[in-house]
Amino acid sequence: YIPFPMDEVSYDFEVLGPSEKDNDTIDVLLVATRTENVEQRQAAVRAAGLTAKIVDVEAFALENACKLMVHQMPDGGIDRTIAVVDFGASSTTFSVLRNLKVVYTRDFSFGGQQLTEEIMRTYGLSMEEAGRAKKEGGLPGNYQGEVLDPFIDDMTQQVSRSLQFYLASGSGREQPAKILICGGCANIPGVADVIASRVGIAAERGDPLGGMKLSSRSKAQAVSKDATALLTACGLALRSFDD
Repeated sequence: YIPFPMDEVSYDFEVLGPSEKDNDTIDVLLVATRTENVEQRQAAVRAAGLTAKIVDVEAFALENACKLMVHQMPDGGIDRTIAVVDFGASSTTFSVLRNLKVVYTRDFSFGGQQLTEEIMRTYGLSMEEAGRAKKEGGLPGNYQGEVLDPFIDDMTQQVSRSLQFYLASGSGREQPAKILICGGCANIPGVADVIASRVGIAAERGDPLGGMKLSSRSKAQAVSKDATALLTACGLALRSFDD
C-alpha cells in the first residue's frame, strides 16, 4: 500500500470495527505520509514556540471544520451532498461530503499564488507588492478585465473539472446540492456567483466562523475577512485527542 521505504514513512492506524461488507473481517483506517512532511510541520510549530502533540491529515481536519458551516448547507448537510473547494496558495482541495462525511477528495496544483504572480508580471511589482495590491486594491483599471477575470475563469474550470472527476469516480454519484468556496480566493468579489452560473449549482463563500461569537478583543472585520482561509485551522482546533 505504501510506495516508499518504510524507514522514510510516518504512519498510524485505528481499528474502526467490524466491516459492514463482511462480518468476518474488521475495517482498519491506515494513514501514512513521508516523514519529511511531518518534520516540516513540526519545525513550523517549533518556530512558533509550541510543541506538536498531533499531526493530523488535512482531509480529516476539513471534515471537522465543515461542521462549522452547517448553517450554510441545505438541511444542515443531512442526507445531502455538499462540495467544498478550499483554494490555497499553491494547491487546492476539492472535497465532497455526504451526511457531513468526506466521501471524495481530490488535490490539484492551483491557487492564489498564480494570481499574485500574474500581477507581478503584468505590472512589474515584487511578490510582496503584488500580494498587498491583490488584497488591498489600488491596481490599474485594466486589472479586472485583463488579470482577475481570466483567473476567475481558471477557478471555474478547476471546479467544473473536479465535479466531472467526482461524478465519474463511482456508481451512484449525485450532483452536489451546493458548493462552498473556501480559501483566500473565495474573497474575490462575486467569484461564488460566477462559479454558480457556470457550473449550474448554487455556490457560496464558506464561512467556518459564521456561527461563532467573537471575543471583544478580536478585530471583527479582519477576522471576518480571513475566516474562509481558516478552514484547516478550524478543523485542527476542533480535533480531540487522548492525553
